[in-house]
Amino acid sequence: MKVFHARTEGAPSEERGPTFTGTVWADPVMPATDNVMINNVFFTPGARTHWHFHESGQILNVLAGSGWICKEGEEPQRIRTGDVVWIGPGERHWHGADVGSYMIHMATSLGKTTWEHPVSDSDYVVG
Repeated sequence: MKVFHARTEGAPSEERGPTFTGTVWADPVMPATDNVMINNVFFTPGARTHWHFHESGQILNVLAGSGWICKEGEEPQRIRTGDVVWIGPGERHWHGADVGSYMIHMATSLGKTTWEHPVSDSDYVVG
């Protein structure tokens, strides 16, 4: 058993870069432990992930704001405060904030994450 207390006093948030479009910040909630990682992720309006997938899946718990999520081959779906999303193992997807709203979600990532190319503006629903 391991207990992870609240974020370490004075620890900086991490600005995310090459696998995101727009400005995105993250605070680690639980460092990688037994192939599980948990982060609170803060998306500025219109910011989003690149296409990616998770070896064993991912759980998103939307804490504030609103945004979009899209699984490859499907239409984007709006997500809002209080929504929980299960993304199955190997499901290629993206997620991010509305153009008029920030979004904060807690992301529980299971296994290795494989990052791919950016989501084009024409494929991203932002309004």
